[in-house]
Amino acid sequence: MKEKIAGIIKSSIEVKQQVLNSTELIDTIGKIVDVTIKAFKSGNRIYFCGNGGSAADAQHLAAEFSGRFYIDRKALPAEALHCNTSYLTAVANDYSYDMVYSRIIGGIGDEGDVLIGLSTSGNSGNIIKAFEVAREKKIVTVGLTGKSGGKMKTVSDYLVNIPSTDTPRIQESHIMAGHIICQLVEEKYFA
Repeated sequence: MKEKIAGIIKSSIEVKQQVLNSTELIDTIGKIVDVTIKAFKSGNRIYFCGNGGSAADAQHLAAEFSGRFYIDRKALPAEALHCNTSYLTAVANDYSYDMVYSRIIGGIGDEGDVLIGLSTSGNSGNIIKAFEVAREKKIVTVGLTGKSGGKMKTVSDYLVNIPSTDTPRIQESHIMAGHIICQLVEEKYFA
C-alpha cells in the first residue's frame, strides 16, 4: 500500500515538474494573470465553468477571487456559472446540457470579461459553445485542459494544457495553476 501511495504522489510531482519545465506554460499563466488584472481594473468580471470535478474546481477558484486568497481585501467580481441549480436544470431540460454555459454567458457576459473553462479532455461541448459565444462578445477565453487541448485548443485565447492524459493529475495541476493565478492577481492588483 505504501508503494502504491508513493507512486501516485510521484506521478503528481512528475506532471507538475513538466509544467515547471515548460516555458510556454509558465508564460501563458503569466499572460492570464495580466489579462485578469486588466479585466478587474476595467470593471469587468471573471467567470468560471466546468463539469464534475472541474465544476468543483471552477467554483473553488471563483471563491478565491470573490472571497480572498492571502490578503484581507475587497471582493473581486468572479463567479462560477453552474451554481444556480434552477437555471442549470431548466436550461438543460428545455434546451440541452450543451447550452447551459453559452446561454448564461450570452446573457450576462460583457466585452472585456474573462471566461475560464476547465475540462480535462478539452472536449466539453458546453464549454466549447460558451467559448464560441464569448468570442462573439469579445470576452477573453482561457482554457485549462489536458495534454492535447482537445477542441478547446482552437477556441481558447489562452490555453494551459497540462502535459498529462490522467484526469486526477490534470485536475491537481489545474488547481495549482489556478492558485498561482489567484495569488499573483491578488498581489499585483492590490499592490
